[in-house]
Amino acid sequence: MSEFSDSVSEQVLTALRQIIRAIDLQSKNLERKYGLTIPQLVVLKEINRGGELTVGEIARKVNLSQATVTSILDRLEGRGLATRSRSFEDKRRVMVRMTERGNGMLADSPSILQEHFLRQFGKLAQWEQTLILSSLQRIVSMMNAEEIEVVPHLMSGFDSDIERKE
Repeated sequence: MSEFSDSVSEQVLTALRQIIRAIDLQSKNLERKYGLTIPQLVVLKEINRGGELTVGEIARKVNLSQATVTSILDRLEGRGLATRSRSFEDKRRVMVRMTERGNGMLADSPSILQEHFLRQFGKLAQWEQTLILSSLQRIVSMMNAEEIEVVPHLMSGFDSDIERKE
């Protein structure tokens, strides 16, 4: 390898570490300040957007399994941020709603890193977006990480709400 490629590869690794660190810091700050994990905040925001949703609808919208969403809802309900109840029309369906306390929590919570990223990414020209996607996909391939299952949310890999798939 040349001195130039060593330098560039070190810069790429540094940039990847900075991204990972930014996600971890935001996750820790959110949990420390608001007592919420990023997946909990994502689910709360989705409930807020949808008004009244089933667990399955939430799971589809946030790209998590129903079991994971159920676990997140257990925690949110335990803290009085959301409620679950049987549908009046179909008793088999469990409906999820935001509580007043949940609305207050959302009003005070910061936007998640992902929302800031999406706003900034959306401002880029189409060719820049495609270039970034292509570069990141190439890095995933170079790291033999194509088969690793992830959700499209920027969150720490150590989040206790996300089920581990091995």
